[in-house]
Amino acid sequence: MDGFEGPVAASLRFRLSLWLTLVIVIIAAAAGAISFVSAMDEAHGMQDHQLRQTGYLISRLDAVPSSPLARERVGDVDFDARVVVRFLLTSNMSPADTAQRPPVFSSLLSDGLQTVLVGEEQWRVFVKTNANGVRVAVGQQTTVRDAAARASAVRTLMPILLLVPALVLLVAVLLRQMFKPFKSLADELGSRTEADLGPLNHVALPSEVWPFVVAINALLVRMGRSMALQRRFIGDAAHELRSPLTAMSLQAERLSAANMPNEARIRLDALSAGLQRTLALLDQLLTLARTQESRSDSTSKISLRDVIREVLEDLVPLAEAKEIDLGVIGDADGQVQARLVDLKVLVKNLLDNAVRYTPGGGRVDITVERKDGLIMLQVDDTGPGIAPEERERVFDSFYRVLGNGEIGSGLGLAITRTVAENIGAIIELSDTLTPQSGLRVRVTFKEVV
Repeated sequence: MDGFEGPVAASLRFRLSLWLTLVIVIIAAAAGAISFVSAMDEAHGMQDHQLRQTGYLISRLDAVPSSPLARERVGDVDFDARVVVRFLLTSNMSPADTAQRPPVFSSLLSDGLQTVLVGEEQWRVFVKTNANGVRVAVGQQTTVRDAAARASAVRTLMPILLLVPALVLLVAVLLRQMFKPFKSLADELGSRTEADLGPLNHVALPSEVWPFVVAINALLVRMGRSMALQRRFIGDAAHELRSPLTAMSLQAERLSAANMPNEARIRLDALSAGLQRTLALLDQLLTLARTQESRSDSTSKISLRDVIREVLEDLVPLAEAKEIDLGVIGDADGQVQARLVDLKVLVKNLLDNAVRYTPGGGRVDITVERKDGLIMLQVDDTGPGIAPEERERVFDSFYRVLGNGEIGSGLGLAITRTVAENIGAIIELSDTLTPQSGLRVRVTFKEVV
């Protein structure tokens, strides 16, 4: 295992699989070796028993068969097993009585089982002498005996050889099933949004990891409290600052009615504009704090086209002032599961950004498409666009692209992404496909049937 590095070596399932496989293989090898040796010994024992039985049966003959043909018939008991029978020469027999074909066993062999060498072949021989002095030798070639014993041992070993891969595969499947709850838990965590800090369910997990999950849940609770305190601080600070700034704006308006030198009026106008920008920033901060809250408000099916129509009513005056062609292409619609206020914030921020950053006389097109159970809201403008390397950073709070000539808070797209994540939508930025330069913003929702 030292040769593996990275996630594979750190995997508990991999370690268990490896060690269990090694244990299974070692035990199977030991059991196979023992079974093979035992089967070989048993086969040899049965072959020796066969030789004894054959020898006892033939030794009951009172005399050696007189004719050569009769001796030939007695001589080969089992051709396939190479078991042969030979009558050995005794003191009251002539060599002509025992003339036979090879193998020829020595008459000096003692009674019983023994292994002898006949020519260049090794034989296992059982010799039996009956009461009439007839000596019978029953022999079998050791190579044949060993081949038959090995075949029998291999047949005994085959179930083990077949079961080992099946057992290894079964272990792998079982481990995969046992670790499936961990994969499900990881998928659940991966699909959560930043605002979803609810506790993890550990019922389906092994009891050994329950303390770990409980500790994670406690950490999620602490993180939720910390984030709630931060959001509450932002909201409270925005509320506290809004009142004095509103009062200062009213005082600036009343002051503008008084007679004053041109230089003083220029400075007053700059002050009023700064106050308006600060009030807009506070409104954006309040909106961001509200969208980041983990709300339990019930959602409903909302027509995306109706929301676009309501938002356009607010933005048409701004578009007309800049002579921008603002409109919806096509008549497609779709139902989105969300809170109405969240969907309005998302659409309004996208269209407001498009109108504000598109130069006078430009064009902003809104398109709704439905495909494969998804709804795509697409906003194309003819503005300066956003460089590819900055398209991810513009979703950060207070980040603004320099050199566009527009004054903003840098919170619009941050709020838009937060709302999109809360309702399970995906927002993407790209270039427009028209000859005119510009930015394309596409938000993909899941359609509600």
